[in-house]
Amino acid sequence: QVHVVESGGGMVQIGDSLRLSCEYSGRSFSSAAMGWFRQAPGKEREFVAAVSWTGAVTHYSDSVKGRFVISRDNAKNTVYLQMNNLKQEDTAVYYCAARPAGEGDSFYYRKADYVYWGQGTQVTVSS
Repeated sequence: QVHVVESGGGMVQIGDSLRLSCEYSGRSFSSAAMGWFRQAPGKEREFVAAVSWTGAVTHYSDSVKGRFVISRDNAKNTVYLQMNNLKQEDTAVYYCAARPAGEGDSFYYRKADYVYWGQGTQVTVSS
């Protein structure tokens, strides 16, 4: 019933741009904020960007702020991550996830607060 599918990854060179897409389905996504995380080999999965349910509020990690832009189109059930001026340190598997509304405290940067995850899409940035 619940599906989250990322796409758009690939191999690019330093300075290139790439747009990732995340299509989701299922009633569980009602009023759900969405986020992008990434994980490099041997590293912990880390926060990249997040967007509120309405799309009005966005957050970014310091490492991507000013280069990446997260957006969403609720009519298409899709979240995007526009990545510009890519660096080698951006190389990772990128995951899309959903953070449903709840009574308890929830944080946009905390992995544990996201309950639905995609399988990831590989982004490789080389010189």
